[in-house]
Amino acid sequence: MEHRACHCCGLIHRLPNLRPDQKAVCTRCGAVISIPGCRRTSASRTAAAAFAAFVLFWPAILCPILQIEKFGHEQQASILSGTVELLCHGNWLVGGVVLLFSVVFPLTKMVLLLELSLLEVLHRRHKALTLRVMEHVGKWSMMDVMLLAFLVMLVKLGNLVEFHFGPAVVAFIACVAMSMIASLTFDPHAIWEDS
Repeated sequence: MEHRACHCCGLIHRLPNLRPDQKAVCTRCGAVISIPGCRRTSASRTAAAAFAAFVLFWPAILCPILQIEKFGHEQQASILSGTVELLCHGNWLVGGVVLLFSVVFPLTKMVLLLELSLLEVLHRRHKALTLRVMEHVGKWSMMDVMLLAFLVMLVKLGNLVEFHFGPAVVAFIACVAMSMIASLTFDPHAIWEDS
């Protein structure tokens, strides 16, 4: 028998030895109480999704995402080149916001998720700080919001200009999906399992 706290409400339970096909449920809130083997699996899933998001992030921001043709002039831009162009034309606020929330924060979140679930480069005593930074940065990582804004823009511009999707669209959508999966599968309790 071992004692486990519910990750949701904190109630301590005395758990009997469970078979692999059994699960323990909290008597107070009904949440499934995780056992050590499940946490390692959760860390593996998080690491796989975060690594996939990290790999997809680079073509998503570097390859052309949209090719617009207006009055015979064709123009294409990637997320990063569009952001740099905004900054070069003096649009510091908009360019800075896009750069920070759509490039810097998502990349930081992915790297920290990889650190917490797979790499463990930092010393054990830095795990709590890394977790707090990842949670704070994750709240401000806005790739999914940018995807929604991008789709709204395409609907609004549909009748005014002719546009074609660039190769980065698929990578961008997949990166957003993998980043969300990594966030959903991340179990903060798993980082303390081997400590």
